[in-house]
Amino acid sequence: MNTKNRMKEAWSGIDVYLKKRYELIPNLIETVKGYVSHEQKLMQDLVRLRNEAIQAQQNQEKINTENHLSENISRLMLIAENYPDLKASTNFQLLQNQLETIESEIELSRRYYNGTVREHNNQVQSFPSNLVASVFGFENGAFFEINNSTERDPVKVSF
Repeated sequence: MNTKNRMKEAWSGIDVYLKKRYELIPNLIETVKGYVSHEQKLMQDLVRLRNEAIQAQQNQEKINTENHLSENISRLMLIAENYPDLKASTNFQLLQNQLETIESEIELSRRYYNGTVREHNNQVQSFPSNLVASVFGFENGAFFEINNSTERDPVKVSF
């Protein structure tokens, strides 16, 4: 299997988990909105970003939208921390557990995908395969990286 096909296969693995997350988001919003009624803009942003992510055709476009969607899901979960009744809700706990599992699977799939991109890019950039790549128009693949700089910051621990 060539590296381009491996990248496509890896991307399809990510896509499976992203679709599961898309299916979970409406349930999460429905559960949370009764408790967090003043956060309507965040809820609207989640719906809009979910729809944009579903419709995204190019990998880079999907990566950018997914990064924004992840940021907003994280914001929603942080806001939920301020509502003890919501946190105690069995439905919310179930959705939160499902989301954590899906996010973990997305992370693993993303790691595999990025490895295939690295392998592909090495072939596109290295001699002699770079000659073939330039003749046939093979381009570098896009890494699925974190855009949110705060996610890159070290975790602060205080006692």
